[in-house]
Amino acid sequence: MVTSGKLAGIKDLAQALKVSIGTVDRALHGRPGVSLKTKARVLKMAEQMGYSPNLAAQALKLNPHVSIAARLPKHISHFFDPLRAGIRAAAAATVGMNIRLEFHEYPRLGVGDIEAFEVASRRHYDGIIFLPGNTRRFDPLIRRLSRAGTAMMCVGSDAPNSERIGSIAAHAAISGAMVAELLSYKLNRKALVATFTGDLTTLDHAEKLRGFAATLAVQAPHLTLLPALEGHENPKEAYRQALALMGSKPHPEGLYLSTANSTPVLKALEELDLLGEVQVVTTDLFQEIVPLIETGKVLATIYQRPFTQGKLAFESLLKCLLEGGKPQPIVRLAPHVIFRSNLSLFSNQIANSDEELETELQQI
Repeated sequence: MVTSGKLAGIKDLAQALKVSIGTVDRALHGRPGVSLKTKARVLKMAEQMGYSPNLAAQALKLNPHVSIAARLPKHISHFFDPLRAGIRAAAAATVGMNIRLEFHEYPRLGVGDIEAFEVASRRHYDGIIFLPGNTRRFDPLIRRLSRAGTAMMCVGSDAPNSERIGSIAAHAAISGAMVAELLSYKLNRKALVATFTGDLTTLDHAEKLRGFAATLAVQAPHLTLLPALEGHENPKEAYRQALALMGSKPHPEGLYLSTANSTPVLKALEELDLLGEVQVVTTDLFQEIVPLIETGKVLATIYQRPFTQGKLAFESLLKCLLEGGKPQPIVRLAPHVIFRSNLSLFSNQIANSDEELETELQQI
Protein backbone atom coordinates (compact mmCIF):
# COMPACT_ATOMS: atom_id res chain seq x y z
CA MET A 1 0.00 0.00 0.00
CA VAL A 2 1.07 3.58 -0.61
CA THR A 3 1.89 5.24 2.72
CA SER A 4 3.90 8.27 1.60
CA GLY A 5 0.82 10.46 1.16
CA LYS A 6 1.25 10.50 -2.64
CA LEU A 7 -1.73 9.26 -4.59
CA ALA A 8 -1.17 5.96 -6.40
CA GLY A 9 -1.11 5.84 -10.18
CA ILE A 10 -1.59 3.10 -12.77
CA LYS A 11 2.13 2.22 -12.65
CA ASP A 12 1.94 1.72 -8.88
CA LEU A 13 -1.04 -0.61 -9.26
CA ALA A 14 0.70 -2.59 -11.98
CA GLN A 15 3.85 -3.02 -9.88
CA ALA A 16 1.88 -4.06 -6.80
CA LEU A 17 -0.11 -6.67 -8.75
CA LYS A 18 2.83 -7.73 -10.96
CA VAL A 19 0.79 -7.25 -14.14
CA SER A 20 1.17 -4.95 -17.13
CA ILE A 21 0.08 -1.32 -17.19
CA GLY A 22 -2.21 -2.21 -20.09
CA THR A 23 -3.98 -4.83 -18.00
CA VAL A 24 -4.56 -2.35 -15.20
CA ASP A 25 -5.82 0.28 -17.63
CA ARG A 26 -8.29 -2.15 -19.25
CA ALA A 27 -9.56 -3.31 -15.85
CA LEU A 28 -10.06 0.21 -14.52
CA HIS A 29 -11.92 1.42 -17.59
CA GLY A 30 -14.01 -1.71 -18.25
CA ARG A 31 -12.37 -2.52 -21.56
CA PRO A 32 -12.28 -6.07 -22.99
CA GLY A 33 -9.23 -8.31 -22.77
CA VAL A 34 -9.08 -8.86 -19.02
CA SER A 35 -10.69 -11.62 -16.94
CA LEU A 36 -13.28 -10.90 -14.26
CA LYS A 37 -10.93 -12.28 -11.62
CA THR A 38 -8.11 -9.95 -12.67
CA LYS A 39 -10.48 -7.01 -12.90
CA ALA A 40 -11.64 -7.68 -9.34
CA ARG A 41 -8.02 -7.83 -8.14
CA VAL A 42 -7.19 -4.54 -9.85
CA LEU A 43 -10.24 -2.73 -8.46
CA LYS A 44 -9.56 -4.02 -4.95
CA MET A 45 -5.92 -2.90 -5.10
CA ALA A 46 -6.95 0.48 -6.51
CA GLU A 47 -9.22 1.01 -3.51
CA GLN A 48 -6.54 -0.11 -1.04
CA MET A 49 -3.88 2.16 -2.56
CA GLY A 50 -6.10 5.20 -2.89
CA TYR A 51 -5.80 5.28 -6.69
CA SER A 52 -6.96 8.54 -8.25
CA PRO A 53 -7.15 9.10 -12.04
CA ASN A 54 -4.65 11.56 -13.42
CA LEU A 55 -6.59 14.75 -14.00
CA ALA A 56 -4.13 16.05 -16.56
CA ALA A 57 -4.47 12.86 -18.60
CA GLN A 58 -8.25 13.18 -18.49
CA ALA A 59 -7.97 16.78 -19.57
CA LEU A 60 -5.85 15.94 -22.58
CA LYS A 61 -8.69 13.74 -23.79
CA LEU A 62 -11.49 16.13 -22.93
CA ASN A 63 -9.65 19.42 -23.57
CA PRO A 64 -12.03 21.38 -21.36
CA HIS A 65 -12.09 25.14 -21.11
CA VAL A 66 -12.26 25.91 -17.39
CA SER A 67 -12.44 29.31 -15.69
CA ILE A 68 -11.59 29.51 -11.98
CA ALA A 69 -11.44 32.52 -9.69
CA ALA A 70 -9.75 32.73 -6.28
CA ARG A 71 -11.30 35.46 -4.11
CA LEU A 72 -9.23 35.86 -0.97
CA PRO A 73 -8.27 38.59 1.52
CA LYS A 74 -5.08 40.60 1.05
CA HIS A 75 -4.37 40.55 4.77
CA ILE A 76 -3.04 38.70 6.66
CA SER A 77 -0.54 38.14 3.83
CA HIS A 78 1.70 35.62 5.62
CA PHE A 79 -1.27 33.23 5.54
CA PHE A 80 -2.97 34.16 2.27
CA ASP A 81 0.15 34.60 0.11
CA PRO A 82 1.27 30.96 0.68
CA LEU A 83 -2.33 29.85 0.14
CA ARG A 84 -2.37 31.63 -3.23
CA ALA A 85 1.01 30.08 -4.04
CA GLY A 86 -0.49 26.64 -3.45
CA ILE A 87 -3.33 27.40 -5.86
CA ARG A 88 -0.85 28.59 -8.48
CA ALA A 89 1.31 25.47 -8.04
CA ALA A 90 -1.68 23.19 -8.52
CA ALA A 91 -2.78 25.14 -11.60
CA ALA A 92 0.72 24.97 -13.08
CA ALA A 93 0.68 21.18 -12.74
CA THR A 94 -2.33 20.83 -15.05
CA VAL A 95 -0.28 20.32 -18.19
CA GLY A 96 -2.31 20.42 -21.38
CA MET A 97 -5.44 21.87 -19.81
CA ASN A 98 -7.09 25.07 -20.94
CA ILE A 99 -7.57 26.81 -17.59
CA ARG A 100 -8.12 30.48 -16.93
CA LEU A 101 -7.22 31.29 -13.32
CA GLU A 102 -7.93 34.75 -11.91
CA PHE A 103 -7.06 36.12 -8.48
CA HIS A 104 -9.12 38.82 -6.81
CA GLU A 105 -8.28 40.46 -3.48
CA TYR A 106 -10.28 42.41 -0.94
CA PRO A 107 -8.79 44.12 2.13
CA ARG A 108 -9.55 41.59 4.90
CA LEU A 109 -12.28 39.33 6.20
CA GLY A 110 -15.33 41.44 6.88
CA VAL A 111 -14.04 44.32 4.77
CA GLY A 112 -14.95 44.11 1.10
CA ASP A 113 -15.62 40.37 1.01
CA ILE A 114 -19.35 40.53 0.32
CA GLU A 115 -18.80 43.23 -2.32
CA ALA A 116 -16.23 40.99 -4.03
CA PHE A 117 -18.83 38.26 -4.35
CA GLU A 118 -21.42 40.63 -5.70
CA VAL A 119 -18.95 41.36 -8.51
CA ALA A 120 -18.43 37.62 -9.04
CA SER A 121 -22.17 37.08 -9.35
CA ARG A 122 -22.18 39.38 -12.40
CA ARG A 123 -19.46 37.34 -14.11
CA HIS A 124 -19.50 33.64 -14.80
CA TYR A 125 -16.81 31.30 -13.54
CA ASP A 126 -16.93 27.53 -13.60
CA GLY A 127 -15.56 27.51 -10.07
CA ILE A 128 -14.57 29.86 -7.25
CA ILE A 129 -12.16 29.25 -4.38
CA PHE A 130 -12.96 31.45 -1.40
CA LEU A 131 -12.78 31.79 2.37
CA PRO A 132 -16.27 32.24 3.84
CA GLY A 133 -16.31 34.86 6.56
CA ASN A 134 -19.62 35.61 8.24
CA THR A 135 -21.51 32.46 7.27
CA ARG A 136 -24.93 34.05 7.76
CA ARG A 137 -24.06 36.62 5.10
CA PHE A 138 -22.18 34.23 2.83
CA ASP A 139 -24.73 31.40 2.70
CA PRO A 140 -27.22 33.14 0.36
CA LEU A 141 -24.38 34.31 -1.92
CA ILE A 142 -22.98 30.78 -2.15
CA ARG A 143 -26.46 29.44 -2.88
CA ARG A 144 -27.09 32.00 -5.61
CA LEU A 145 -23.75 31.38 -7.37
CA SER A 146 -24.09 27.60 -7.04
CA ARG A 147 -27.53 27.62 -8.62
CA ALA A 148 -26.17 29.79 -11.42
CA GLY A 149 -23.73 26.98 -12.25
CA THR A 150 -20.57 27.99 -10.36
CA ALA A 151 -18.91 25.34 -8.20
CA MET A 152 -18.03 26.94 -4.87
CA MET A 153 -14.99 25.59 -2.97
CA CYS A 154 -14.30 26.77 0.59
CA VAL A 155 -10.73 27.10 1.81
CA GLY A 156 -9.42 28.09 5.23
CA SER A 157 -12.87 27.79 6.78
CA ASP A 158 -16.25 26.32 5.90
CA ALA A 159 -19.89 27.15 5.28
CA PRO A 160 -21.41 23.72 5.98
CA ASN A 161 -25.08 24.63 5.55
CA SER A 162 -24.57 26.25 2.16
CA GLU A 163 -24.43 24.65 -1.28
CA ARG A 164 -20.64 24.65 -1.53
CA ILE A 165 -19.16 21.58 -3.26
CA GLY A 166 -16.31 21.02 -0.80
CA SER A 167 -14.04 22.47 1.85
CA ILE A 168 -10.32 22.38 2.62
CA ALA A 169 -9.06 23.71 5.96
CA ALA A 170 -6.90 22.91 8.95
CA HIS A 171 -8.84 21.12 11.68
CA ALA A 172 -9.88 24.13 13.73
CA ALA A 173 -11.29 22.35 16.80
CA ILE A 174 -8.18 20.18 17.06
CA SER A 175 -5.99 23.29 16.76
CA GLY A 176 -7.73 24.84 19.73
CA ALA A 177 -7.61 21.60 21.72
CA MET A 178 -3.86 21.26 21.14
CA VAL A 179 -3.23 24.77 22.47
CA ALA A 180 -5.32 24.08 25.58
CA GLU A 181 -3.32 20.94 26.25
CA LEU A 182 -0.04 22.82 25.85
CA LEU A 183 -1.08 25.53 28.27
CA SER A 184 -2.33 22.95 30.77
CA TYR A 185 1.22 21.54 30.93
CA LYS A 186 2.86 24.95 31.36
CA LEU A 187 0.36 26.41 33.83
CA ASN A 188 -0.19 23.87 36.62
CA ARG A 189 -1.66 26.31 39.11
CA LYS A 190 -4.78 28.47 39.18
CA ALA A 191 -4.49 31.16 36.52
CA LEU A 192 -6.42 33.15 33.95
CA VAL A 193 -6.12 32.40 30.23
CA ALA A 194 -7.52 34.31 27.27
CA THR A 195 -8.01 34.02 23.53
CA PHE A 196 -7.64 36.63 20.81
CA THR A 197 -9.65 35.63 17.77
CA GLY A 198 -10.96 37.18 14.58
CA ASP A 199 -14.72 37.22 14.14
CA LEU A 200 -16.67 34.39 15.75
CA THR A 201 -19.21 34.41 12.91
CA THR A 202 -16.41 32.77 10.88
CA LEU A 203 -16.65 29.02 11.50
CA ASP A 204 -12.88 28.49 11.70
CA HIS A 205 -12.57 30.98 14.56
CA ALA A 206 -15.61 29.62 16.40
CA GLU A 207 -14.37 26.03 16.11
CA LYS A 208 -10.93 26.91 17.44
CA LEU A 209 -12.53 28.53 20.48
CA ARG A 210 -14.83 25.55 20.96
CA GLY A 211 -11.93 23.08 20.90
CA PHE A 212 -9.86 25.27 23.20
CA ALA A 213 -12.62 25.79 25.79
CA ALA A 214 -13.75 22.16 25.81
CA THR A 215 -10.23 20.81 26.34
CA LEU A 216 -9.47 23.34 29.07
CA ALA A 217 -12.61 22.31 30.92
CA VAL A 218 -11.57 18.64 30.88
CA GLN A 219 -7.78 18.78 31.19
CA ALA A 220 -7.19 22.03 33.07
CA PRO A 221 -10.16 22.96 35.29
CA HIS A 222 -7.74 25.06 37.38
CA LEU A 223 -7.43 27.49 34.45
CA THR A 224 -10.16 30.12 34.08
CA LEU A 225 -10.98 31.13 30.51
CA LEU A 226 -11.91 34.78 30.04
CA PRO A 227 -14.40 35.87 27.33
CA ALA A 228 -12.86 35.76 23.87
CA LEU A 229 -11.67 39.03 22.35
CA GLU A 230 -12.70 39.46 18.70
CA GLY A 231 -10.18 41.60 16.83
CA HIS A 232 -12.05 41.24 13.50
CA GLU A 233 -8.62 40.95 11.81
CA ASN A 234 -8.15 44.66 12.53
CA PRO A 235 -4.59 45.25 13.84
CA LYS A 236 -5.42 48.48 15.70
CA GLU A 237 -8.40 46.90 17.42
CA ALA A 238 -6.40 43.82 18.46
CA TYR A 239 -3.58 46.02 19.77
CA ARG A 240 -5.95 48.15 21.89
CA GLN A 241 -7.68 45.06 23.26
CA ALA A 242 -4.33 43.52 24.22
CA LEU A 243 -3.13 46.65 26.01
CA ALA A 244 -6.38 46.86 27.97
CA LEU A 245 -6.50 43.19 28.93
CA MET A 246 -2.84 42.69 29.76
CA GLY A 247 -2.57 46.00 31.58
CA SER A 248 -5.23 44.90 34.07
CA LYS A 249 -4.54 43.19 37.39
CA PRO A 250 -4.43 40.27 37.51
CA HIS A 251 -3.67 39.73 33.84
CA PRO A 252 -3.93 36.35 32.07
CA GLU A 253 -0.89 34.09 32.34
CA GLY A 254 -1.69 32.20 29.15
CA LEU A 255 -2.78 33.49 25.73
CA TYR A 256 -4.03 31.73 22.61
CA LEU A 257 -3.76 33.94 19.52
CA SER A 258 -6.01 31.89 17.28
CA THR A 259 -5.69 33.84 14.02
CA ALA A 260 -2.71 34.88 11.93
CA ASN A 261 -3.31 38.42 13.18
CA SER A 262 -0.95 37.96 16.16
CA THR A 263 1.58 40.74 15.54
CA PRO A 264 -0.40 43.57 17.20
CA VAL A 265 -0.98 41.48 20.34
CA LEU A 266 2.71 40.61 20.53
CA LYS A 267 3.56 44.30 20.09
CA ALA A 268 1.35 45.16 23.08
CA LEU A 269 2.95 42.40 25.19
CA GLU A 270 6.41 43.68 24.33
CA GLU A 271 5.51 47.23 25.36
CA LEU A 272 4.18 45.92 28.67
CA ASP A 273 7.35 43.82 29.23
CA LEU A 274 5.25 40.65 29.35
CA LEU A 275 6.83 38.70 26.49
CA GLY A 276 8.45 35.66 28.06
CA GLU A 277 6.46 36.03 31.28
CA VAL A 278 3.11 35.09 29.75
CA GLN A 279 2.76 31.72 28.00
CA VAL A 280 1.78 32.55 24.42
CA VAL A 281 0.75 30.21 21.61
CA THR A 282 0.27 31.88 18.22
CA THR A 283 -1.03 30.80 14.82
CA ASP A 284 0.99 30.33 11.60
CA LEU A 285 4.60 31.10 10.78
CA PHE A 286 6.21 34.34 9.61
CA GLN A 287 9.51 36.16 9.93
CA GLU A 288 8.73 38.18 13.05
CA ILE A 289 7.60 35.15 15.05
CA VAL A 290 10.77 33.13 14.46
CA PRO A 291 13.10 34.94 16.94
CA LEU A 292 10.33 34.95 19.55
CA ILE A 293 10.04 31.17 19.33
CA GLU A 294 13.84 30.79 19.31
CA THR A 295 14.19 32.82 22.51
CA GLY A 296 11.22 31.22 24.28
CA LYS A 297 9.12 34.39 24.30
CA VAL A 298 6.49 32.48 22.34
CA LEU A 299 5.88 28.91 23.48
CA ALA A 300 4.75 27.54 20.11
CA THR A 301 2.77 28.34 17.00
CA ILE A 302 0.06 26.30 15.28
CA TYR A 303 0.88 26.01 11.58
CA GLN A 304 -2.22 25.74 9.40
CA ARG A 305 -0.36 24.66 6.24
CA PRO A 306 -1.73 27.38 3.92
CA PHE A 307 0.21 26.24 0.83
CA THR A 308 -1.24 22.74 1.13
CA GLN A 309 -4.71 24.18 1.70
CA GLY A 310 -4.50 26.20 -1.51
CA LYS A 311 -3.11 23.31 -3.54
CA LEU A 312 -5.76 20.85 -2.37
CA ALA A 313 -8.56 23.38 -2.83
CA PHE A 314 -7.65 23.87 -6.49
CA GLU A 315 -7.22 20.15 -7.13
CA SER A 316 -10.51 19.31 -5.43
CA LEU A 317 -12.40 22.02 -7.32
CA LEU A 318 -10.94 20.90 -10.64
CA LYS A 319 -11.86 17.29 -9.91
CA CYS A 320 -15.41 18.42 -9.21
CA LEU A 321 -15.60 20.27 -12.52
CA LEU A 322 -14.19 17.31 -14.47
CA GLU A 323 -16.71 15.01 -12.80
CA GLY A 324 -19.68 17.14 -13.77
CA GLY A 325 -20.12 19.00 -10.49
CA LYS A 326 -19.81 16.01 -8.17
CA PRO A 327 -19.42 17.14 -4.52
CA GLN A 328 -15.98 16.55 -3.05
CA PRO A 329 -14.92 15.21 0.36
CA ILE A 330 -14.57 17.66 3.24
CA VAL A 331 -10.85 17.72 4.09
CA ARG A 332 -9.51 18.73 7.51
CA LEU A 333 -5.72 18.87 7.57
CA ALA A 334 -3.83 17.97 10.71
CA PRO A 335 -2.32 21.19 12.11
CA HIS A 336 1.40 21.21 12.91
CA VAL A 337 2.78 22.43 16.23
CA ILE A 338 6.05 24.34 15.83
CA PHE A 339 8.33 24.61 18.87
CA ARG A 340 11.88 25.91 19.17
CA SER A 341 13.08 22.29 18.86
CA ASN A 342 11.53 21.64 15.44
CA LEU A 343 11.48 25.18 14.05
CA SER A 344 14.35 24.42 11.65
CA LEU A 345 12.24 21.79 9.90
CA PHE A 346 9.85 24.53 8.77
CA SER A 347 12.42 27.07 7.56
CA ASN A 348 11.20 26.79 3.96
CA GLN A 349 7.66 27.63 5.08
CA ILE A 350 8.47 30.95 6.76
CA ALA A 351 6.42 33.70 5.12
CA ASN A 352 7.62 37.20 4.36
CA SER A 353 6.60 40.20 6.42
CA ASP A 354 3.34 41.99 5.74
CA GLU A 355 4.80 45.42 4.93
CA GLU A 356 1.47 47.23 4.94
CA LEU A 357 0.61 45.71 8.32
CA GLU A 358 3.97 46.82 9.69
CA THR A 359 3.28 50.36 8.48
CA GLU A 360 -0.17 50.29 10.10
CA LEU A 361 1.28 49.13 13.42
CA GLN A 362 3.94 51.85 13.36
CA GLN A 363 1.14 54.41 13.15
CA ILE A 364 -0.53 53.16 16.35
